[in-house]
Amino acid sequence: MLWLLLALPLLVLLYLWLMARRRKSAVRLASLAIVREAAGRGPGWRRHLPPVLLLLAVAASLLAAARPVATLRLPSTQQTIILAMDVSGSMRAEDVKPNRLVASQEAAKAFLTGLPRHVKVGIVAFAGSAQVVQPPTLSRDDLVAAIDRFQLQRATAIGSAIVVSLAEIFPDQNISLGDLTFQRNTDPFAPKGRAIDRPAAQDKPFTPVAPGSYGSAAIILLTDGQRTTGVDTAEAAQMAADRGVRVYTVGVGTVDGEVIGFEGWSMRVRLDEDSLKQVARATQAEYFHAGTADNLKQVYESLGARLTVEKKETEISGLLALVGAALALVAAGLSLLWFHRVL
Repeated sequence: MLWLLLALPLLVLLYLWLMARRRKSAVRLASLAIVREAAGRGPGWRRHLPPVLLLLAVAASLLAAARPVATLRLPSTQQTIILAMDVSGSMRAEDVKPNRLVASQEAAKAFLTGLPRHVKVGIVAFAGSAQVVQPPTLSRDDLVAAIDRFQLQRATAIGSAIVVSLAEIFPDQNISLGDLTFQRNTDPFAPKGRAIDRPAAQDKPFTPVAPGSYGSAAIILLTDGQRTTGVDTAEAAQMAADRGVRVYTVGVGTVDGEVIGFEGWSMRVRLDEDSLKQVARATQAEYFHAGTADNLKQVYESLGARLTVEKKETEISGLLALVGAALALVAAGLSLLWFHRVL
């Protein structure tokens, strides 16, 4: 259809030929002064405006017929977001004021208020294990109440949090932590707690899809430490990637870590940025570092914008057809108004 645009110069030449022919067929008068006195002031530029608008209308219609597409920012089809939040003992560290846990709770609440009402949100809390503290719901009050009930525990099972989140997104796939078997590898150089088995028999077997291709749900994983127990983080990230689910990771606190004490014991907690970046990379998502409470709120605001608005390739034929029709109507209207004829 775009080849037909080459006919536009021919239409221009046809218009110029018609104008020259009209001048030749005009009645010849003996005196040019008599012509000017009889005709008065000519239409000038108004004579050419309707044909120009009509030419643009034809061009817009041809472009519409070619069915062009454009990348536009449109409302996302995202329907479910799982917040997987770390409640391990290291979250009591005060490098993020007033402490990491309170800062993450307040940022999560602010995030909920900025989401469209049609988006369901579920909450998974994890420390030594991971559990659903609020199934996906539209009730923001229930979500806030679940966040306020967080209680600190020991250890950090990042991979388990991803698996439990996937189980909430795909309930029909029967994903369960109990179906994953772990053993301590005898190789001293191998990661400890390596997952040696994938989920067992599922009610509805799935076919792996492209990472990041599942547009109906996403996981936001917030943690301030490194995995100490549970499912291997890389294995869990691969499970999410196989299902096309993006896992956006948020690292809270300082990279060097901080020494914290509790009930007579102390330990240094460090942020494992490399693992979080690998999770985000494997699932075609992004990693964010939040070193302060303000940074954490900005991260959640940025995530809200990413998850509720997305860039999509959209056909704009209808828009161009509308422009073409409007130009044609304006051209006809001006011709009727000025010359009492349609072009």
